[in-house]
Amino acid sequence: MIASISFIVLGFVLLIFGANWLVDGASTLAKKYKISDLAIGLTIVAFGTSAPELVVNVVASVNGYSDIVLGNVIGSNNFNLFIILGLAGLIFPIRVQSSTAWKEIPIALFITVLLLFLLNDFSFTGPGDTDRLDGFVLLLLFGLFFYYVFTQLKGEDQLPSTAPQKSMPAILALILGGLAGLVVGGQLVVTHSVSIAGTLGVSEKIIGLTIVAAGTSLPELVTSVVAATKKNSDIAIGNVIGSNIFNILLVLAISSLVNPIEYDPKFNTDLYILIGGTLFLLLAMLTGQRKKLDRWEAGVLFGAYLGYTIYLVIQEL
Repeated sequence: MIASISFIVLGFVLLIFGANWLVDGASTLAKKYKISDLAIGLTIVAFGTSAPELVVNVVASVNGYSDIVLGNVIGSNNFNLFIILGLAGLIFPIRVQSSTAWKEIPIALFITVLLLFLLNDFSFTGPGDTDRLDGFVLLLLFGLFFYYVFTQLKGEDQLPSTAPQKSMPAILALILGGLAGLVVGGQLVVTHSVSIAGTLGVSEKIIGLTIVAAGTSLPELVTSVVAATKKNSDIAIGNVIGSNIFNILLVLAISSLVNPIEYDPKFNTDLYILIGGTLFLLLAMLTGQRKKLDRWEAGVLFGAYLGYTIYLVIQEL
């Protein structure tokens, strides 16, 4: 038990340093090549912070742990939306670009609704699955999203940078070092958290939706909080929205291609919560101080997740 706790602490250290390096490297790269911070957040940072989900899900899929695969993706997306954006918005109100309010958030909403129908085989009459054909469909949509990011967001106007310019080897070292720290740190936290939880007889679903989901979302959490403290709203929200899209269109797609995933309708409630939270975020961007997530709205997201977690615990008892 002491050894597992020590590894978890080490994982947190790697996550914190990795997130700092990744945000610094990605922001510098964006300015060097005149690519917007939002585009970098939706691609490099989102992919890097989704790497733990991908690693865990491939391993779980190979071993046939469908509840871990689904719980990790759905739980991580809920954690990203409610806890990460909630904390980031409480630290510093998040003001976003127009494209985020009108395009990226609706894209995330659309693919979440699509996922709900795919998992239920469009019938909602009983257990469903996500087969390899569904995986190819999701992967195709991922390719279209990636194309959209680089055609629509590249070259957006940037404010002149007063920070010292870093060399390309230094930038790559920051990004690769950050990604490595995030992946290794995320794995340490998840592996040893699951080990501790397993001794308590906790179910596969609750592990997937809580410990594994929260553990693999720690990179997104630390990255977005660090970005918020640096008042880099585009990285903060781009990371979360991008990661949620990556988790469904890339992580779940690859998991389905590795091994078809059996779906239990008990996950529908969690998907409804995710859809509702995404709708709330969209409305927050379009009302009040437009294109801005105020502190009270961030507080609603954070508080809603606490209620969601209590619900999961009650359901488990």
